[in-house]
Amino acid sequence: MIFVTVGTHEQQFDRLVKAVDDLTANGIITEFVFIQTGYSTYEPKHCKWAHFVSYVDMVERMRKADVIITHGGPSSFTEAMAAGKVPVVVPRRRDLGEHVNDHQVEFVRQVAGRQGGIIPIYNVIDLPVAIETARIASKDASFKSHNAKFCKEFEYLIERL
Repeated sequence: MIFVTVGTHEQQFDRLVKAVDDLTANGIITEFVFIQTGYSTYEPKHCKWAHFVSYVDMVERMRKADVIITHGGPSSFTEAMAAGKVPVVVPRRRDLGEHVNDHQVEFVRQVAGRQGGIIPIYNVIDLPVAIETARIASKDASFKSHNAKFCKEFEYLIERL
């Protein structure tokens, strides 16, 4: 199964939603696909979809998915990593009306360059190769969360104030 999430940002991400639907229509993707479309205006014709899913549902779909494709929101792709996957990350772009600026493009480049663990793509034409790369990479994924350490250090700093 492939799970796609575009997050909850109030601008459309039709570019990604339509690209995945087209790949399914053309037989390039042959497995079950579920797309969380958010505020996108394009409605998939060849994939199951919903505008929004609950957090619990999203985490469960990520856990079950063979491949996760997500927008460049850090919360979305770190959830995918926490589910043991190497996500395909497609940052939203300002010039296409997908976000108010290009912070997702910049952030995804930084994460990919510094720590890896994601497969960034900037053009949806690269989705088929990225999907197969993610499928292989996720077999050896070993994401470790540092949230507990961060929270402890943050608590220490607050207490010192």
